[in-house]
Amino acid sequence: MYYLIYASVWLITLLPFWLLYLLSDFLYPIVYYVVGYRKKVVHTNIRRSFPEKSEKEVLKIERKFYRFFCDLFMETMKEMHFSESEMRRRMTYGNVEGILEQYALGKSVMIMTAHYGNWEWTLGFPLFMPGEQASNPVYMKQTSQHFDKLMYSLRSKFGAELIEKKELLRIMFRLKKEEKPGNFWMISDQTPTGSGANFFWTQFLNQDTATLTGTEQLAVKFDYPVFYADITRKKRGYYHCEYIPISLEPTKNKEFEITEKYMQLLEKRIQNSPQFWLWSHRRWKYQRN
Repeated sequence: MYYLIYASVWLITLLPFWLLYLLSDFLYPIVYYVVGYRKKVVHTNIRRSFPEKSEKEVLKIERKFYRFFCDLFMETMKEMHFSESEMRRRMTYGNVEGILEQYALGKSVMIMTAHYGNWEWTLGFPLFMPGEQASNPVYMKQTSQHFDKLMYSLRSKFGAELIEKKELLRIMFRLKKEEKPGNFWMISDQTPTGSGANFFWTQFLNQDTATLTGTEQLAVKFDYPVFYADITRKKRGYYHCEYIPISLEPTKNKEFEITEKYMQLLEKRIQNSPQFWLWSHRRWKYQRN
């Protein structure tokens, strides 16, 4: 069954973008009205995040999200047939020099990103770096071995060197010993795991929110500067990623200051264009106290 699905997706994504977006428009009412994929989760997340909005406004954001969700699937799978020139044209970056300045100082960087816009396309970042500088996105293996293999091939296509989460610390020590700079991409808007006793809680989108602190802890441990990857959608199929410094001297920050700054930047981006965040993930599993 997997190979049949893979072959079907491979053939479909040979289509040009304008036809893929027509297909996305066709899928939208099926996913939203018929299947209702995680519809209750999405509606509850948006409703609680924007208590000041009317039900009509909430439903408008909800429908826009599902339209984008269908686009995102098409764009991600289309990467099977992407050339380097196509990726360079559709994904652009700002303040790359800020990262290169840290490399010149002999430091790697931590990049905090989120499930916003087309975060998958940001893995084409090595195309925009001089020489053969890889990017080092941190990931967790998928439950399905076949799906994991597919996503790994897509994510590493343009030179990204993926690091499994449990291997991260070992590889960071190795690169530091070899004096090789890295840029460690951490998706930091997920719900933390554990008992909850050591969670950092903050106000995010009008809700008490348990927050991951791993990136901050590693940044302080290695004294690596931290940047926020601020992704915006310029138009359908075109994105921009701006690297915003969160802390260039993390050892001088107060505890959780880096994490709090990241959450504030992400919140501002979501409030500006909420439809491009992944509302379908169960972000608020835990309640404070």
